[in-house]
Amino acid sequence: MSHLQGSHECGQLAATLARMEAFDSGVTNAHRVIHGAADGWEGWSVDRFGGWLLSQSEGPLNRRRRAFLETLLERGEGLHGAYHKQLNRKVRESSPEQASPRRALGEAAPDEFEVLENGARYAIRFGEGYSVGLFLDQRENRRRLLTNDREVDPRLPEALPNGAEVLNTFSYTCAFSVCAGLAGARATSLDLSRKYLDWGRRNFELNGMRPDDHDFIYGDAFDWMKRLANKGRLFDLVILDPPTFSKSRKQGVFQTERNYGDLVRRALPLLRTGGVLFASCNTIRLPEAQFVDSVREAFTKCGRGWDRVFTPSQTPDFPVSPEAPAYLKQLWARAE
Repeated sequence: MSHLQGSHECGQLAATLARMEAFDSGVTNAHRVIHGAADGWEGWSVDRFGGWLLSQSEGPLNRRRRAFLETLLERGEGLHGAYHKQLNRKVRESSPEQASPRRALGEAAPDEFEVLENGARYAIRFGEGYSVGLFLDQRENRRRLLTNDREVDPRLPEALPNGAEVLNTFSYTCAFSVCAGLAGARATSLDLSRKYLDWGRRNFELNGMRPDDHDFIYGDAFDWMKRLANKGRLFDLVILDPPTFSKSRKQGVFQTERNYGDLVRRALPLLRTGGVLFASCNTIRLPEAQFVDSVREAFTKCGRGWDRVFTPSQTPDFPVSPEAPAYLKQLWARAE
């Protein structure tokens, strides 16, 4: 506490420590610690990944933020060190080394270490570039899939049947697929990166599952959804959580605010009657009402109805405020 200046920062420290202590680290030790302006820290976020804090901002750590991290390391249970990632709008032009977070305080993290989220295990790697392996703002949606039980949230569509077939597009390191597998489903993970699919296989192994019991498809999501539809494949759950912007040789440029409806229309032929669609996007530029309308319009154009539509809020460790409006748009729906 000696590093902090004044009662305001002491109050911020108390609130931050209370958020960290709200999580049972034996079940979940990966979550957001500081969420920018909503927590009184404009332009700065801090996440916990097991024993390490990951700080992110557009510039280097200033003295005030470094002092706050030092105090968190002193007061937070089970913390070993802190890293800082300087955000770069031209990240695609950066090398993995340039895009990776750098050690700022305390001990260095191993090349790979495990974190827990709702009891599931995931591999985290700080040295692999811009992404470290897990998007923490989807934690509650993964929990909804992991538990496979509507009693957790009665607004959700009915639970998936045992042995359900799940298609996880833009799967990244396959965290949703891991939860599907742990819930008894068979997952098909689709991504344009071989590295991330291999990382996903590693996550399956960490959770005691055989990757060979599931499918991992390398390729463009739009292209492969068309191929799967031509083969007559049907799924009980289709997960759509694309990057805000992507580019491929076959599809060209994809932007969520312009092309999300096209993505849903490509996915719906793969969803069996009574199946569940989870649609999500991460952009402040697309209002929630417009996002929901784009999904509804896609259902209509495909001649499908929906019910039990549920649009969750952001998780409590990603609070929404006038200074930090909601950026994550999410929708669960059962297809008729």
